[in-house]
Amino acid sequence: MCTSIPGALLLDDVAPRTSKAVWDALPQSSQVFHGKYARNEIDNLFPAFDPKEPGAENTAVSPIPGDVCQFTFTSNDLKTASHGNEAHSDTGEVHTIVDLAVFYGRSNLLLNGDTGWVPGNVFARDETLTFSR
Repeated sequence: MCTSIPGALLLDDVAPRTSKAVWDALPQSSQVFHGKYARNEIDNLFPAFDPKEPGAENTAVSPIPGDVCQFTFTSNDLKTASHGNEAHSDTGEVHTIVDLAVFYGRSNLLLNGDTGWVPGNVFARDETLTFSR
């Protein structure tokens, strides 16, 4: 069963833990960024909003247009110099960061040159995305 949210459907049948964690944390807001390396992605970063991370479910390393993914990183994961983030950019305290991303085009490959594959939990689909040049 899929639960409707504006513009997207929660995939709570294949990603129940992730869907619940994100749903229970709404509303959220933060700065939106264009993905540097995944290609056709917009994402935003949040402090962990669930004390128990959902773990891997319905993962993808090549999301398709309309996929809405959740990633969990530590602050150490995101301060690699190869990604333009300086090692001294925070207090040195390690904390959990949740990345929520919407993919809007094809040919996405979630591969980090420093750490390898970066699978995301596909927990929703947005069938309403339209873009034109």
